[in-house]
Amino acid sequence: MTEQRAVILASGGMDSATAAAVAQDAGYDLYMLHTSYGQQTETKEYECAKAQAEVFDAADFLHLTTDHLSKIGASSLTDEEMDVEEADLESDEIPSSYVPFRNANLLSMATSYAEANDCEAVFIGAHSEDFSGYPDCRPEFFEAFQQVVDVGTKPETEISIEAPFVESSKTDIAERGLELDVPYEHMELLPRRSTSVWHMRCMCIPPPSIPESRRTRSD
Repeated sequence: MTEQRAVILASGGMDSATAAAVAQDAGYDLYMLHTSYGQQTETKEYECAKAQAEVFDAADFLHLTTDHLSKIGASSLTDEEMDVEEADLESDEIPSSYVPFRNANLLSMATSYAEANDCEAVFIGAHSEDFSGYPDCRPEFFEAFQQVVDVGTKPETEISIEAPFVESSKTDIAERGLELDVPYEHMELLPRRSTSVWHMRCMCIPPPSIPESRRTRSD
């Protein structure tokens, strides 16, 4: 059987962990990419993403750091002087937590990583409750980015942009994760403000040691 490889955009949270499980269930070896871009929670997110890579026995874990998004600013996720607004899924307004064009930046890095490692897919955990406020989480965005990948990579390169939860709710994702035995015990449940929805953050319980045959890299 031919080896299949997929890059996972690993934030360390529930959505990307479940996306990793979906990819692994589909037969892909996981190449997990975590990016620290100046988000205020980056230390915790990195610890969680690394722990999840070990739990999933990822073929590779790459940690990239970039500060251009935080220098650009205009987001409460990267600017300590801005207040993080309470979540309002009924609002048509773009929330202050929107990082301008972030997913295009992350997917570009993931595509480079995928092409360099002969990966066939890039998985991102964006979901329907995200694109209600974030324009770069909409189905049309991922369809358009697929076209960019198709024309912007080598002729022989075939990389599929996979957003398996783009029409799913947080509850749907949790249910799918439970079906796939996602290690949610490595996360803690926290209530999302102003909603009855629960989301998960990694508690970073030390997982089993990663085999020597697997690699963990950082820039």
